[in-house]
Amino acid sequence: MPGEHVVDKDSPDPRHSAVRSLARLWPYVRPVRGRLATAAVVAIVASCLSLVIPLVLKWMVDGPVAAGDPGGVWLGALYLLLLGIAEAVLFGFRRWLVARPLAGVEAGMRAALYRRLQRLPIAFHDRWASGQLLSRGTTDLMLVRMFLAFPLTFLLVNAVTILAGFVLLLGQDWTLGLVLLTPVVPLVIVCSLFETKYSVVARRAQDQVGDLTTVVEESVLGIRIVKGFGRHRSQALAFRALAERLRGTELVKARLLAGIWALITIIPELAIGAALVLGTVRVADGTLSAGTLVAFLSTALALRWPVESIGFLLAMSQEAATATERYFEVMDAPEETPGPAPAANSASAAGPASAASAASASSPSPSDGVRFENVSFRYPDAPPDARPVLDRVDLHIRPGETLALVGGTGSGKTTLTALVPRLHEATGGRILLDGEDITLMERERLRALVAVAFEEPTLFSASVGENVLMGGTEGAGEPELLRALGVAQAEGFVAALPAGAATQVGEQGLSLSGGQRQRLALARAVVGRPRFLVLDDPLSALDVHTEALVEAALREVLRDTTALVVAHRPSTVLLADRVALLSEGRIAAVGTHHELLRGNAEYAWLMSGEGAEER
Repeated sequence: MPGEHVVDKDSPDPRHSAVRSLARLWPYVRPVRGRLATAAVVAIVASCLSLVIPLVLKWMVDGPVAAGDPGGVWLGALYLLLLGIAEAVLFGFRRWLVARPLAGVEAGMRAALYRRLQRLPIAFHDRWASGQLLSRGTTDLMLVRMFLAFPLTFLLVNAVTILAGFVLLLGQDWTLGLVLLTPVVPLVIVCSLFETKYSVVARRAQDQVGDLTTVVEESVLGIRIVKGFGRHRSQALAFRALAERLRGTELVKARLLAGIWALITIIPELAIGAALVLGTVRVADGTLSAGTLVAFLSTALALRWPVESIGFLLAMSQEAATATERYFEVMDAPEETPGPAPAANSASAAGPASAASAASASSPSPSDGVRFENVSFRYPDAPPDARPVLDRVDLHIRPGETLALVGGTGSGKTTLTALVPRLHEATGGRILLDGEDITLMERERLRALVAVAFEEPTLFSASVGENVLMGGTEGAGEPELLRALGVAQAEGFVAALPAGAATQVGEQGLSLSGGQRQRLALARAVVGRPRFLVLDDPLSALDVHTEALVEAALREVLRDTTALVVAHRPSTVLLADRVALLSEGRIAAVGTHHELLRGNAEYAWLMSGEGAEER
């Protein structure tokens, strides 16, 4: 299922305890540590006020009640009321203290995750299901915030309250206090076993939420396919299967939580019952005052919630720990370096020859076009014995030249184009832009020089103008927008939209036709007048008439740039000065369209109607 590649869901990583995982939240919590510490102190004071109530009861029973003093009883009732009001006010103040800063912590973590996703390489996104990433930015961070707001504070508050309560119990009567201390050892054992089992189930549930999110997202984005093929029933069955699996895991969690809650409740209750019997006997014998017994039992009852909530707090803490692990699985993934590739940085340490090569590459020639020198590529997760996608590719695109790249399905065309802007890193050889090795260039500078238009046009939930100008330089405005729309022959349909270029295109641009989306993607690629242009079959979704118009306008743009164009149709090939045939990851032939038609059977077949149909 999606996302299962990430970790083994059935067993937590033994290297990471819950405490160690949660400790990684400290950099995010540190800016608000003052508010959290203040909130913890306030909560401790409020909780300990509940322990004063039994002392007031002892005074009332042994004093005013025993003496028959109604005034004293009313005074004691007033004390109890004031203590209750103070406790409620302090707990409300604690909630106010943590609400705003923890919302800020959650927002900061979500922003950091989003920034990280933008900087992670394409290979990472190819491996990860989008629903898994989405669940980490939503559900998991909500669990982290809930932990910081409640369990983080109350595990400390309850520990202090229980400690202070037992000090009071032992001070009132050490014999009865020892009776109530007997459940401590079994409770520690039970909690330890619960934590181990619950961590496994909590991780499994959170991963399954990610799988379910992926299915929902895919169904929504692919709703046209689902409806078009009448597959709503099969999609519903697939969703139901995942939902049932998640339901089963949640029921396991509920059973574990119910079990520990029952044990944590029953064991102390038995101890309290034993203390009540023993205390009653001692009151009857006259060795213990009734007020002391009332105070003792009131203190024990006041400690019930701090003890019984341990299971609930541990469960929330364990879920937060697994959520934190899932969050840092993404944050720990190695990101794209903004500067030169690591291998390039170490060129000087590789020997004089390597250093000389790097030095020559870093001195760009003013006009050398694009060079692929012995370039190879294999995907990081490919089997060791798998054939590389690209194998020792040598190719030169002259300055101002347009080169068409032609090849059969799976020949490596799209992969080769992705290497130029370093969406993937070549695993062998090097690529030069005007004599400069791209691995020695800052990514931001490289991607300012190279513009791309992919075969599958992606538009964002923004206006038409914003989508197009995304490919331009800072400060690009309406003149650049109109020029780019003209090149892509998109000005006509854009003008007909309800708000023109200010029209919101909606998610994935699905409110537009495939040809319209492709024209906007082409406009985005040319709006910045790039030095190097990479087009992956940019006209595949256009009708014949529009294609001819776009080609005529595109020829003017291609005169001023060095371009690599993936082509499947003769009409697109004719835009190019030369053609390179890519076959099984290697350049098999280079020449003009007519030269290859006459001299290369594979190329002639690809350009024929039969070859086009197979693609």
